[in-house]
Amino acid sequence: MQNFTPVNKEIMKKLENLLLLGNLQLYEKSEPVTETELPLVMGWVVDLHNVMEEIRAKYGFGRGIAAPQLGIMKRLIYINTDMPLIIINPEINGASSEMFEVWDDCMCLPNLLVKVRRHRSLTLRYLDENWTEQEWHVEDDLAELVQHEYDHLDGILCTMRAIDGKSFRWKP
Repeated sequence: MQNFTPVNKEIMKKLENLLLLGNLQLYEKSEPVTETELPLVMGWVVDLHNVMEEIRAKYGFGRGIAAPQLGIMKRLIYINTDMPLIIINPEINGASSEMFEVWDDCMCLPNLLVKVRRHRSLTLRYLDENWTEQEWHVEDDLAELVQHEYDHLDGILCTMRAIDGKSFRWKP
């Protein structure tokens, strides 16, 4: 995963391809990536990376994005905090009983914050870009991020996890 610049810029997904709150596709459950689709994954990741970079430039946030946010209805997550991470067909295991509250943001509703409860820690099992099984134990802000992106794979938005009717706030 060295180069995220597509050879043909015409095919590069742009910010206008990001599905926004209210788009019915965001509420659909994604299909697993099959091993035969592995050659397509890097192209999808380039698209995810490029849209995330545009969100970062325009809105100042963005650590992860799920394929369904671009209408790619596959169980694929791209996270880029310290380094890029491709997560294929993830499964959450061992979510802690300890919960915490956080103001969640989402690229699909970039000016809205939603207060949600998330598990403090969890273990994520997934396949990487080489179709190799991986396991990742995450806590706190990374656990929140993983849960947020994982929800997208199941057609769940943070608005659906709001703690109550007062758990919404506009971002300046």
